[in-house]
Amino acid sequence: MKILHLDSNHDLLIHQLNDLGFTNHEDFTSSKALVEASIHEYDGIVIRSRFTIDKQFLDAAKNLKFIGRVGAGLENIDCDYAEQKGVYLISAPEGNRNAVGEHTLGMLLSLFNKLNKADAQVRSGKWLREDNRGIELDGRTVGLIGYGNMGKAFAKKLRGFDVEVLCYDIKSNVGDANAKQVSLTEFQDKVEVLSMHTPQTPLTLNMINTEFINQFKNPLWFLNTARGKSVVTTHLVSAIKSGKILGAGLDVLEYEKASFESLFSSQMPEAFQYLINSEKVLLTPHVAGWTVESKEKLAQTIVDKIKAKFC
Repeated sequence: MKILHLDSNHDLLIHQLNDLGFTNHEDFTSSKALVEASIHEYDGIVIRSRFTIDKQFLDAAKNLKFIGRVGAGLENIDCDYAEQKGVYLISAPEGNRNAVGEHTLGMLLSLFNKLNKADAQVRSGKWLREDNRGIELDGRTVGLIGYGNMGKAFAKKLRGFDVEVLCYDIKSNVGDANAKQVSLTEFQDKVEVLSMHTPQTPLTLNMINTEFINQFKNPLWFLNTARGKSVVTTHLVSAIKSGKILGAGLDVLEYEKASFESLFSSQMPEAFQYLINSEKVLLTPHVAGWTVESKEKLAQTIVDKIKAKFC
């Protein structure tokens, strides 16, 4: 079987696939059209986020048996059409879930203790202790929307705190010792910290909007290390201005391109300008799952799943 690698990844991925008898080719620079012209020669694709794999591309890939995405989600692939054509889809949420859990906790603690604001002030010669008095996480109720690999990893990190952890998920019976699954009504009645851990689907697109936010009884601290298009940014900004959102930690943004490799396809939106100037907002460039360790674990997960299916 011939595999085409469209993004650079940890070296172990190709080395181990070579050892398993696969033929591996790399193409990190050709246009999508050029790749599409030769994709019929390959049995497998390994991609991260370089471009979307749509119906036209899949029709050209006449011998394709699998697509391995070195990441947690598959939204840059037309999954329904791929499955109709018998293409086996592989993702690797097991590889970066711990990284996401740690990053989400880091964002939360940074917001509660005003670390980004305090750091900037000290660097500019200001020593304002009372202005940077923080708050404590203990005693609060943390709510996770989505309780799969990422949600479970974050809940596990919260075990060292005296907090109640609730989860809401469209699947039943996903709660465990680290998070109690509740109805949306109970979730919105109790939660003080809201963290997103959902894939990008038609159900989650624009999910966090004014109507949804206002259904929560308490003012919220909001975290999103999942997908940016789950949030209507203008509505989030309005909620921050009104005090309904007390602070936000955003690793992902609505404005990201579908490839996740760059931010804007046009001029910087006004709502984003507000976010970057707000001391209540902490921003990172879609790196929650992007650690030295996760790079290796993501690659190993893809190898293991290819081996289990095709060897």
